[in-house]
Parts: sequence; C-alpha cells; structure tokens
Amino acid sequence: MRERVLVVDDEPGVRSMLEAILIDEGYAVETVGSGEDGIAAATARPFDALLLDVWLPGLDGLETLRRLKERGIDAEIVMISGHGTVDTAVKATKLGAYDFVEKPLSLERTLLVLRNALRQRRLLTRNRALLVQFARDTEILGASEAASRMRSAAAAAAAVEAPVLICGEAGSGRETVARAIHSGGRRSDEALVHIACGALDDATAGSLLFGSEREPGRLALASAGSLLLADVDRLPPAVQERLAAWLSGRPDVRVIASASPDPAGLGSPLREHVEVLRILTVPLRERREDVAILAERFLRDLSREYGRKEKALLPPALATLTRHDWPGNVRALRNLIERLVLLVPGDAIGLEDLPAELGGGKHEAEDLYAPFPSLAAGLVAFERYFVARAVRDARDDLDAAARRLGMSAAQLRARLGGA
Repeated sequence: MRERVLVVDDEPGVRSMLEAILIDEGYAVETVGSGEDGIAAATARPFDALLLDVWLPGLDGLETLRRLKERGIDAEIVMISGHGTVDTAVKATKLGAYDFVEKPLSLERTLLVLRNALRQRRLLTRNRALLVQFARDTEILGASEAASRMRSAAAAAAAVEAPVLICGEAGSGRETVARAIHSGGRRSDEALVHIACGALDDATAGSLLFGSEREPGRLALASAGSLLLADVDRLPPAVQERLAAWLSGRPDVRVIASASPDPAGLGSPLREHVEVLRILTVPLRERREDVAILAERFLRDLSREYGRKEKALLPPALATLTRHDWPGNVRALRNLIERLVLLVPGDAIGLEDLPAELGGGKHEAEDLYAPFPSLAAGLVAFERYFVARAVRDARDDLDAAARRLGMSAAQLRARLGGA
C-alpha cells in the first residue's frame, strides 16, 4: 500500500511540482492551497506525512500545525518556507513538526527529509504495535476459577522480588504468567530477557549464557531487569551447576523460570535459586469454559494483525473447540485460529472449516486455494504469516528470527518497518 502525502501550499506551481515528483517516487499525493483545506483533508482522510508551507493566506502554517496536533492528526509534518528563520523553525519543532526545509526547495533534500519522516513514522507504528502485543501477552485470559488463581498468583509474585518457578504443560500460559509478573513488578521498565533453555546443550550454552571476551552473554543483558529461564529443567546438569554458581553471586536481576509440571530434571543447586515461589498453570482441557473467551480474543487480534475482516465463530464450531482436549493447550488454540483467519473465506467459521481431527469437512488443498484471488495474493499472505510466525516464535528476538528466515537482521527490520 502506497504511503499518502498531503501537500499544503498556496503556490500552484509548487503544488504541481511536488505532486509530480512525489508520484514519481511512488507516493499517493493530494494537494490543497490553504491551511483550512489542509485541516479539512487531514481530518477526513488518513495521511502518513504532510508538507506544510509556513506562509499561507488566512490560517498560517504554524497555526495550522497547532490545530492539526490538537485534533490528534499523527502524520509526520515537514514545514516548508521561503522566509525561514531559526525562530520559526524552533516554534515549528516545539509544536510537533518533524523538520523544516526552506524555499527555493532542494528536491533532493526535500525527498530525503520526507523519507526520514516516513521511516520514523513506520518505526513508531511498529513500536506501538509491539507495545500493544506485549500488553496482550501479559493478560491472563479466562473466566474460570483456574484463570483467576493464575492471575492472583502472578500479581502476588509481581509484588515481591523472590525467584518464581512456573510449572505447567507446554502452551498452557507459562510465558504469559512470566510476562505478567515482570510487567507488574518494579523492573517493568527494564528488559525481560528470554532464554529458551530447552534449545541449549553443553556446547552452545556457555557462550550464549555467559558470553566471551568479545561479547556479553544473554545473562548480562538482563542486568537490572528480569531473566526468564524457559524450560529450565531441560538444561544439561553441568550448565545448571554453572548457572547456579552465577546466581549465587547475587546479580541485579529478577529470576523467573518455567518448567514441566513435575520438574524432575531440575537439580537442587539451581532449584534453590529459581524456586522460592511456585505457580501452577492449568491445561486448557481443565478449564474448558475459557476456550470461547480465548478463541474470540485470538480471532479479533489476529484479524487485525493480518488486515482481515473479523469473522464470526459459529456455535457448532465453537462447541467443537470447547470439547477438544487441546494437547498443545492455549498455544495450539491460537495457532488454529491463526490458520482459520488466513484460510477460511467468507464472514463466518463453521464446523466444516475446522481440520479433520476436530471433525471438519474440508480438504487441505481446498482450504489453501479458496481464499485467494490470485497466486500473488496467496504468496503475500503466506509471506506475512511466515515472517510474523518467525518473529513470534523467536519471542521478538529479531536476530534469531532473521537467522530462521535466512536474511539479515537489518533486512528483517526494514521489512517489518514497511509492513
């Protein structure tokens, strides 16, 4: 989708010149000749950036800028003027302008400033999305007594600094509880460093956890923040001993760990440092009344994430989801809803749309083919899905996600920024 730019300038020649150049650069462009018309256009339609002249008849550029910001217009605004002064530039910046360029316009500088402004907007949009995602990831959803107990336990753990061990089946919400503890504690403004202990062995754990002479390890990155040791009971015994020795030095870090329901693989030296409090997560099959709440939330969130119209989940399909035992728990439910959002055509999800193992009636080939009008549309949808899954599976570690995708971290950041 092309980025939209509004040009507000009272000189017809400047408007037509900028319009032609910006269209050549691939932008969708609209032009108006007054501040009043600029406010009307920006209020009626979304724009990514405005090129706003300071010297306008009637409502001048600075007053237009002030009124745009009062109305909550979040487009990046670049001021342009033939009579620029330092005082005017300072006023414009204080009012929220991104930058200031002078007439006669240098097209090269104008395009550079506009590109930078739009790049900043994409980054801010991405950051807001990540903050929203993080807030969702800390919400322990459900109306069941079990969900209520998990919320209460997380709140109690957040109020203290004692190490906490979260035990439960894979996919049952252990990481969500950990994020809730971190976000509710005094270290919420610091990093939550996630370490997937189950993926480590004796050969890789040393440098990744403890670092080397050339670069610090992941443990050092958690300084002043929280450390999430996921599947800590799957760490090799030698690594557990070394980690216990590191923790005995009392580093400035909050320790949160997760493990299986019966963490027999967690040795006593390390257990003393990660388990003062214990929280149990409950599998989804033991709180079936929460399935509908979770499914509806996932349906809404994923529809927004993929830019799809939200579908209705019909009662027979919802009843089938509620009866299912969900061996993969909440994570498996979310993955299924994600697949349904992407692949089911129409405005509703019925029983026939569910996979065969849940009693659905469609063949996989039909599911993959039907929703997309062309091969290009299908490839775009799959690429978005693949990138989003890689980032989420890497728990927002873009370097790890980039390795999974076979690209550089810079390329991944650029792709996410332009999404």
